[in-house]
Amino acid sequence: MNSFIKFSAIITACAAFLFSAHTETAFAADGDSLQLAPMTPAPLELGRGVNVLGYDPIWNNFEQRRFKAEYFTKIKEAGFDHLRLNIHPFRHQLGADEGYRMKDEWYQTLDWIVDNALRNDLKIILDLHEYNAMSEDPEGNRERFLSFWRQMSDKFTSYSNRVVFELLNEPHDKLDAKLWNVYAKDALAVIREKNPERPVIIGATQWNSINLLHTLELPADDPNILVTVHYYKPMRFTHQGASWVGEELRNTSGVTWGTDEEKAAVVKDFEEARKWGVDNNRIVYLGEFGAYDKAPTESRVTYTDYVCRTCEKMGWSWGYWQFDSDFIVFDVKNDKWVEPILGALIPNSPVLK
Repeated sequence: MNSFIKFSAIITACAAFLFSAHTETAFAADGDSLQLAPMTPAPLELGRGVNVLGYDPIWNNFEQRRFKAEYFTKIKEAGFDHLRLNIHPFRHQLGADEGYRMKDEWYQTLDWIVDNALRNDLKIILDLHEYNAMSEDPEGNRERFLSFWRQMSDKFTSYSNRVVFELLNEPHDKLDAKLWNVYAKDALAVIREKNPERPVIIGATQWNSINLLHTLELPADDPNILVTVHYYKPMRFTHQGASWVGEELRNTSGVTWGTDEEKAAVVKDFEEARKWGVDNNRIVYLGEFGAYDKAPTESRVTYTDYVCRTCEKMGWSWGYWQFDSDFIVFDVKNDKWVEPILGALIPNSPVLK
């Protein structure tokens, strides 16, 4: 099959889920969601995004949240198109005797986030971020995993495809390629029972490695699957000084980035992933990338800009890691954008003018 035919097949697959009929969600004056009649949406493109709320106190105590309602508007006004919501639900599930049902207060928080995102014309990815629990004990957490997606599938059946499901962030360790393909197939089957056309994001094992896309086994007859990759190469630059990495990186500092050789390595990795996407009729989504705050600022800006622009040249949407906490693009304490990083992500951002 030549490249033109393959590219045409991708466009056809995109149209199948971009224009699928759905029920949209509108909002009453008091903020409660209202379900409207089925309609045909405008084309859905994830576009430019940012990871949010993974480590915010909001999940344990809504009143202690760092993330404010006005941040949804700020994110939209800055030029972002979607949020990747990092969810750790296992600690908020009831026991096995109750089918691992999510607690009511957790649902209330999720509703607040999803409704505010949609109200501000932001698409939202529900990213199951239980990568450590699932990778350390896949069998012990299998029922929690499937129960979560069964509940999300039930809850969002009538929502538009502006709500996207991501099966699991960064499977690794015991969730090797062989086992992850089994778990992904099972979770996808659960979702497809009530959401046959909802976009679902799936990534390869070993931390959504950009170099292991070939290990994924995806159903050829399901065009509504996007494939995600994460990119933090080279780790010696992007994770220098980070407290959660090994001692060598934790004690590393002053590493810069931006040589022709380093830029060529990004292009090589992305071009190989682009080719895989064309060959397999799959849309690729860069779900995480960035350089930790302790890297030199000038190099962080250069790296972020280069990864973004290379990603966009490949025709991919992207989600920056992350809004606040670390790798930040928004300074919550001072209530302002980190302008050098925002400018690297979105050079024409209206809030920078």
